[in-house]
Amino acid sequence: MNAQSVYALYPQVIKTVEDKAFDVNGNQVEIDMGAVNAWVDPDAYKSKRAAEYPPMADYLDGVVKGDQAQIDAYIAACLAVKAKYPK
Repeated sequence: MNAQSVYALYPQVIKTVEDKAFDVNGNQVEIDMGAVNAWVDPDAYKSKRAAEYPPMADYLDGVVKGDQAQIDAYIAACLAVKAKYPK
């Protein structure tokens, strides 16, 4: 079971154990596994983008050298990552 999806869909849940969810009082919370399994993290694109962005040092190096082609290449690479993983 994806605990992150349970916490997102059921804010009263504070703990999950295997395939069970519990509230603050220790009461088991009934969950819809179909909804839990279908849930998609709306922020997943952030970590995917971060992993693929080129190093910022490439951009800064281009700025320091006054190399507009290098700066443009960096920006193009960033835009390609954004297109690959849209919000």
